[in-house]
Amino acid sequence: MKSTLINGLLNISSKIDLYRAMRFVAPNLLTVLNYHRIDDPYAPEFHTLRINVSATQEDFAQQMDFVGKNYNVVNCKRLVSFINGETELPPNAALITFDDGYLDNYTNAYPVLVERGLPAIIFLTSGFIGTNKPFYWDYISYCFYKTAKNGANLPLIGTQNWDDVASRERVLLQWIEALKRIPEVQKSEYVSQIAELLEVNVPESAFEKLILNWDQVRVMSRSGLIEFGVHSVNHPILTRVPINEASREICESKRKIEEETGHTVNAIAYPNGGVADFSQPVIQASKEAGLDVAFSLIPGPTRYSTVKKEPFSIRRIFLAHYDTFPRFVAKISGLSRFQ
Repeated sequence: MKSTLINGLLNISSKIDLYRAMRFVAPNLLTVLNYHRIDDPYAPEFHTLRINVSATQEDFAQQMDFVGKNYNVVNCKRLVSFINGETELPPNAALITFDDGYLDNYTNAYPVLVERGLPAIIFLTSGFIGTNKPFYWDYISYCFYKTAKNGANLPLIGTQNWDDVASRERVLLQWIEALKRIPEVQKSEYVSQIAELLEVNVPESAFEKLILNWDQVRVMSRSGLIEFGVHSVNHPILTRVPINEASREICESKRKIEEETGHTVNAIAYPNGGVADFSQPVIQASKEAGLDVAFSLIPGPTRYSTVKKEPFSIRRIFLAHYDTFPRFVAKISGLSRFQ
């Protein structure tokens, strides 16, 4: 019942201007939007993780028009200045973020941002930039989408069957979520088995032009609109590896991005970003690496006072391609905290 009510509010709130009332009552909230990919997840040639697509280019443009009109979009540098007491944030401040470092951030999102003059920060998984190496979730998705089988005995979740696209997608997502809860070494072992389990041949060219290269990163960096932050080297969940390894992932990613862009990196987005995916030791490692601010994927806006008090656990609003525009408006207005 509660879920049905919330979904109803998410879909109708923009029509009744609920978001305007919420912004008027609480203007001192930092709204951080979290995107991953800007693409068409149902294009015939699409064979990577669909849920990682945040919006099509057309929907992203509509969303940016709304954000530009209704929020004061700031960059991460200004946010850090606010945290350090050097400046104030405007009312209804918003920050636009992307995770991972997909090529479509450059080909599809960047032109939309440039046209509107909106700043953003892209959190790079530095070990993947300039390579054809897929993220594990994209590799798994490719195998599921390409297999001729309709079932398999999968580590962690046992024998699973599917007879249509929807049921196959449910199994795929269930297995990915199960993998996130185990140590990284074990996860890598299980992922390496999936092509054989599903009887799929994965060609070397399967993931070409999926990830940004450093030349594209530098083009965006030179524009002055796009900043870059740390998302680790290899995208482990930082609480699933020893703390010395987590520290290395943070420090090496920061060093590499600074070396390639010539700009100081001051922010991190924790991989996966849930409550269990960062900890006080991870926060301390981030501080010791010289970072000033960190972002989770705990949903909802964050009060300005909380941003200053707890700058290493700032909330972000996860956006997905299945969010209708009214749902998008409702989520960024704060209702995402109740999902």
